[in-house]
Amino acid sequence: MSGFHKDVILKDDAPSQLYLVKHRDFILGYAKNQNSYEYVMSEWLRTSGVYWCLTALKLLNDGHLKEDDLFKFVMSCYNEEKGGFGASENHDPHLLYTLSAIQILAMINRLDDVDKDKVVSYVVTLQQTDGSFWGDEWGEVDTRFTFCAFATLTILDRLSDCDVNKGVHFVLRCKNFDGAFGCVPGSESHAGQVFCCVGALSIAHKLHLLDVDQLAWWLCERQLPSGGLNGRPEKLPDVCYSWWVLASLKIIGRTHWLDKPSLIKFILASQDEETGGFADRPGDMVDPFHTLFGLAGLSLLGDQHLAKVNPVLCLPQSLVDHLGLKLETVSSSS
Repeated sequence: MSGFHKDVILKDDAPSQLYLVKHRDFILGYAKNQNSYEYVMSEWLRTSGVYWCLTALKLLNDGHLKEDDLFKFVMSCYNEEKGGFGASENHDPHLLYTLSAIQILAMINRLDDVDKDKVVSYVVTLQQTDGSFWGDEWGEVDTRFTFCAFATLTILDRLSDCDVNKGVHFVLRCKNFDGAFGCVPGSESHAGQVFCCVGALSIAHKLHLLDVDQLAWWLCERQLPSGGLNGRPEKLPDVCYSWWVLASLKIIGRTHWLDKPSLIKFILASQDEETGGFADRPGDMVDPFHTLFGLAGLSLLGDQHLAKVNPVLCLPQSLVDHLGLKLETVSSSS
């Protein structure tokens, strides 16, 4: 860890144990309270919100959400004409929410109840001649969408339907001098984009095209004295980067370059010990997004109370194994 950074100071009385039952109750309460301000105002990302809540419960080894209701909701977001899924009912389809929907259907074992050909056609149609993917019909390009496309197709066992090599070529064009990646060629390196690019290369079995040690150095520079991780230089730490940074390091076999005990301390300090849930950093408001990625980070760090998470797809590893998905990782080296 280097230099002078913006950071937070952990209080001596900050939470230091994992509140499993309270996190379960927080997620279940959030899902049931559909009249709350937070629920109503999150309609624009509802499908992803359901994915965050369901995955968090799966990592907590808890299954209280009604799977038939989840299926009905997901299918209400499906655009039968175009083949993709939207953020909520009557929303336009988008790759971000199409991946979330397919992840949900995989977790509730309902993949065979969707028209896979139509979903695949929707995804593949969004690939451009330079290998990039639009997020939707309106033409925004971002390496997030390459990951979403690759992940959706690999879960459906149809990755070869897109031009994988062109997709990989676009990802590599987004690499910067520091070894990390941005959202488009020439854009600033960001840990969220690094995860998307490394994840896409893992799915494509092209990790050998990375300078692993240079990238790992940049990722490890994201750790601050508090133990938390940020997304880019001179930013505050955020629990969600306990996923984006740590999962990237897990895929390339370099998690041992981090100070794991101090990262665990930061993640645990970001819990609300009264209501359950995780915030972006200690003392802030909790939400399902940070709750999932706090739990997923702790799972990657080996917490035995949690189910093992797959570092590429952020799904239970047991499900990835059941689906027979072969995702490339780099073995650890000292």
